[in-house]
Amino acid sequence: MTIDFAEILVARQRLAGRVLRTPQREAGALSARLGVPVQLKCEHHQTTGSFKLRGATNAVLALDGARREAGVVAASTGNHGRALAHAAAAAGTRAVICMSRLVPANKVEAIEALGAEIRIVGNSQDDAQVEVDRLAAEAGMTPVPPFDHADVIAGQGTLGLEILEDAPFATTVLVPLSGGGLLSGVALALRTLNPAIRIIGVTMENGAAMQASLAAGKPVMVEEVPTLADSLGGGVGLENRHTFTMVRDLVDEVALVGEADIAQAMRTAYFEEGEVLEGAAAVGIAALDSGKVTLAGPAVILLSGKNVDMALHRRIMAGENPDLAAERDRG
Repeated sequence: MTIDFAEILVARQRLAGRVLRTPQREAGALSARLGVPVQLKCEHHQTTGSFKLRGATNAVLALDGARREAGVVAASTGNHGRALAHAAAAAGTRAVICMSRLVPANKVEAIEALGAEIRIVGNSQDDAQVEVDRLAAEAGMTPVPPFDHADVIAGQGTLGLEILEDAPFATTVLVPLSGGGLLSGVALALRTLNPAIRIIGVTMENGAAMQASLAAGKPVMVEEVPTLADSLGGGVGLENRHTFTMVRDLVDEVALVGEADIAQAMRTAYFEEGEVLEGAAAVGIAALDSGKVTLAGPAVILLSGKNVDMALHRRIMAGENPDLAAERDRG
């Protein structure tokens, strides 16, 4: 294992008082429909609106003084950039966030509002990473990648500790999956504390990079395409050091959900549970509601973020299933 469970415990100490311990509660309607208790880990209530604050804050706090002085840089589909901007501002250090043109404008604006510098580069997270590498080489900035980084993974892993503290009876946990930083950390915590627990990564059908890499037996490139789960976009990195191996070794299965499933899950969250979710955060609900995952016992769904464009959210709540690819082609 590339990350040790002890690193998650250290991260928890670092993050105490700096991030929220988010609530976990029963999903009444979903539990009744599925016939088993289902809890929602409401990490979308986190400061900055997503789980990313845990990993970013842990990574910044782990830097020595010289590296903090030089500043931090990252590629992001939005939520990691927002979290790193917040963590850097709290530590008094410079942050540069590099993003592709596919990142929604509301996420770009939110990062700018936190004082970070923005660089828009190319049409994928891999394109944005080229600018990150340049700034690291030429300006001496410290890269803080969104997922494949030991301190980031350890920070996200603190969620696994909280999930089992609040639901020690859980037999299944569903976690959104993109590059695997969240799933790797949470899975390490869960598997260490309860080796028998069933751990399911959930991602979208459009551009499921980790699933494609697992099928190939190694990290592979996957075209990044528009999706309601935009925060799950991007590749896993061909030189992946941590998350590919951790997901492969710790996770029981990966479920894929379609765009209509995600839209319906966002409606379920809003109308049945009173929660505003971005598409990436709704994939666990989508997997259960669509029957892609079935349960034999109590479960927890990790709701990872709420940073959705509210105009898009209103359209989905009105019953629309937006074709984002067609909209991009028109625009």
